[in-house]
Amino acid sequence: MGGIGMTSFARRAERVQPSAIREFLALAGQPGITSFAGGYPDPTLFPMRELHGIYDALLTDGNASALQYTASEGLPELRALVAARLSADGMPCTADDVLITQGGQQGLDLTAKLFVDAGDVIVTERPTFLGALIAFNPCEPDYRSVPMDDEGMDTDALEQVLRTTDRVKLVYTVPDHQNPTGRTMSLARRRRLVELAEEFDVVVLEDTPYRELRYEGERLPTIKSLDTTGRVVHLGSFSKILAPGLRLGWALAEPEVREKLALLKLAADTQNGTLNMRAAAAYLGGYDIEGHIAGMLPTYRHQRDLMLASLQEHFPPGITWTRANGGLFTWVTFPAGLDMAAFQRDVLIPQAGVIVVPGTPFFADRPEANHARMSYSGVPDDRLVEGVRRMGALLTDALR
Repeated sequence: MGGIGMTSFARRAERVQPSAIREFLALAGQPGITSFAGGYPDPTLFPMRELHGIYDALLTDGNASALQYTASEGLPELRALVAARLSADGMPCTADDVLITQGGQQGLDLTAKLFVDAGDVIVTERPTFLGALIAFNPCEPDYRSVPMDDEGMDTDALEQVLRTTDRVKLVYTVPDHQNPTGRTMSLARRRRLVELAEEFDVVVLEDTPYRELRYEGERLPTIKSLDTTGRVVHLGSFSKILAPGLRLGWALAEPEVREKLALLKLAADTQNGTLNMRAAAAYLGGYDIEGHIAGMLPTYRHQRDLMLASLQEHFPPGITWTRANGGLFTWVTFPAGLDMAAFQRDVLIPQAGVIVVPGTPFFADRPEANHARMSYSGVPDDRLVEGVRRMGALLTDALR
């Protein structure tokens, strides 16, 4: 019996590739494996008791509306509550400006669909969030990447790209505690990014899933808060501050953009699950989410500090890593001759039972093999230290 021939697939399907992270996470649950691969929040920090009570109250007789269809833009009550939090963060808005999405990931997908035609250029940080590339690729873009330093995206390099590159539609950034490097964009560069977007008539896509996981340093204004002409689309998520399984995020955009994103969402999935939106709204309305977030930070700060101290103690000279002031990741750079994907496959997994995410898939163009993203979230202290010790011993042997 014949199947569908490959020539029947749309051209965009050629750009749809498996996630490198998902491939590694398939190994993470095996006995004896220590995983620094996933960007999962620590499950011990989920507000289980509160959510249990909320769902019990929602799933009662006379409350069938919790299981009914609702507006494609999202439950109005939840949109209003999100708008209130965004307004408090320097982005004055109302419920009408907010679209509820299936996590931050859907915001990436919908924004690319709205703005990017095949052959248009998306500018990313170097390296950038792998999930964004997965979302963008079906739109068949070309990419240009801009280097980073401890102040985030190099806006001088960005200006050079914008001056010399045709068809740039979108500049994508994770300005707060970036995935994968953990770096935060400085205020001066946030302002310069908005200026450049104005000058060269491009859209800025600001992705902020880690914004509220800040352990030290100054809370900086969002890029959207510096936007005076409506060319910044701001994405956020409940995945890191409440629970990722709810699959709830949001997009904040000017009315024309928000309306078109909502139409694309209607075409994609009609709406988010009403029950989960009702639960999130009940949590925001009945509990102190700011207190909940503040209560999580000491745990994540401890995990970060333990990871960095372990790297310092056990990794050999010639290896460097970033020190994030928030988020879930450190970005490790190895000597240029080390192919981290091959080292993990041939040495790290079989001999140490340790998994990281090799850095190659985080590059939109000109990939570099001598990096890895390591997450410290949710790994028990003893396993974290032992995993880094084993990894360091094997790296010491490999780099002699």
